[in-house]
This record gives sequence, structure tokens and C-alpha cells, in this order.
Amino acid sequence: MKANPETEAAVINVVNRFADAFAKQDLNAMLELYAPDPDVVVIGTGSDEKRIGLVEIKDLFKRDFAQFRDASLQVDCHTVSAAGSVAWAAADATVNANTGDQELLLQVRLTFVLERRGDKWLIVQFHGSAPAAGQEEGEAFPKQ
Repeated sequence: MKANPETEAAVINVVNRFADAFAKQDLNAMLELYAPDPDVVVIGTGSDEKRIGLVEIKDLFKRDFAQFRDASLQVDCHTVSAAGSVAWAAADATVNANTGDQELLLQVRLTFVLERRGDKWLIVQFHGSAPAAGQEEGEAFPKQ
């Protein structure tokens, strides 16, 4: 279900704040966007990047931020849907990060599931993925 304009604007605001906090490596601002629930989930692009609960999520972001000097995250939120107090968004994004040794440009896909609590929308699940290397357009699986 397409979100109404008010919900869509609020969700896009959260997504933009997420991108801004990531670029600034602002751990507190990142964590404020997440629900303080024991089952809040972040799944990232790395094989070991599945974190449940704010303590694990905080550790993941700390580790991520330690791996680059500066970064930007350009997000193009292309769908925002909602049903009642739950909303979900899908976005394409570009991460540009300087690791000190190299400049990285990574295309990623992001999904957010948010829940409205009072006057705030909080992330309850986040997933980031990168297209598989070696996988051509139209193929279901990457080549080995």
C-alpha cells in the first residue's frame, strides 16, 4: 500500500537522517533512529553482518566507522508503503568511502521497516545489500 504523503515524508526524513548520520559517523544519531527493542535487526552486506538488539547494532556501526576516514551515502528512496503504524521503504544508494588506502564507490540496495511510536518513526529492521560480483543482468545467480 502506497503511504500517504505525510507518512511518506516522515519515512524519507528518517532515511535521510540515517544517510546523514552515517556520513558523519555519528553513532548516537544512528542509534536514535532505531527502536529500543531487543529484537530490532540490522542485516548488512558482510557475511557476518546480522545484528539483533541495540548493543550488537552499536558494535557493528562502531566497527564500520573504524574502517573508513570519511564517507557519503546518497540515497534514492523509490518506494514508501505503509499499513497503520508500520511503514517500509526501499532505496538504491551509493556509498563513497575513503579507507585511507583507497576510495570506494559501492552501489547498494537498502530496505527499512519502521514503526510509528507516538510522533516518531523508528527503524525496527534494516537491510543493506550489494549486487553479487560476477552476476550479469538477467541471471538469477552469480557465476562461480
